[in-house]
Amino acid sequence: MSTSNNKNQNLGELLKALLKKRSLSMRKLSLATGIDTATISRIANNKQQAKPSHIKLFSQHLQVPEATLLQSAGYDVEITAKGAQNDMYDSINSINEVLVSSKFLGDQFNIVKVHEELAKYEQYALTEEGKQKILKEFKTKVEEVKGAGPFINELKKMHKSFCEEDISIEKRSIIGGVLLYFISSTDIIPDYVFPFGYLDDAIAVQIIIERLKKIEDLSKPNDEHEV
Repeated sequence: MSTSNNKNQNLGELLKALLKKRSLSMRKLSLATGIDTATISRIANNKQQAKPSHIKLFSQHLQVPEATLLQSAGYDVEITAKGAQNDMYDSINSINEVLVSSKFLGDQFNIVKVHEELAKYEQYALTEEGKQKILKEFKTKVEEVKGAGPFINELKKMHKSFCEEDISIEKRSIIGGVLLYFISSTDIIPDYVFPFGYLDDAIAVQIIIERLKKIEDLSKPNDEHEV
């Protein structure tokens, strides 16, 4: 089976899971999108390649970012639009829900495991060995995953912060943890599981962004917290 067929199959599985999660039949999706029911059925059963026009309508009515569906259909898509930050969070929430409802990856994935793995790497990030691993391997890893998603831009910003001399130990530990998680080949979701292979990395980035924001909020003078 070709790579293209594998990618189409992922779109079919994703489409079926989304329909199930939203309690929609193919007929109802057909009425909402104007796409013939038979066409939807062929796409969902990997017998027909979805056109970008189909995917645009699926995106609107199934509430999933268009880029996510395009990638799962095998289209070469790099999310670089100005609104990519919001798309990242939408994609994370949507795909995570689909994974749970469809059991696409069985029971091996949940966000708690991402938190646990990040905690393991945070202490390692403060060691000289961990620091050198980040400095030597981060850029290589980024080159390997080009086009994987907008979370890469966030990781690049974090890497720049990690390399600054005046960064606090707390922030160095937190940021270093997610950088090491990204570099590591022991992902909770293997990188080769298309299109979900970097979902846990994106979730890890979101977790760290929120933690850093909380640290910044706590460091603000009390009058800035007052409404």
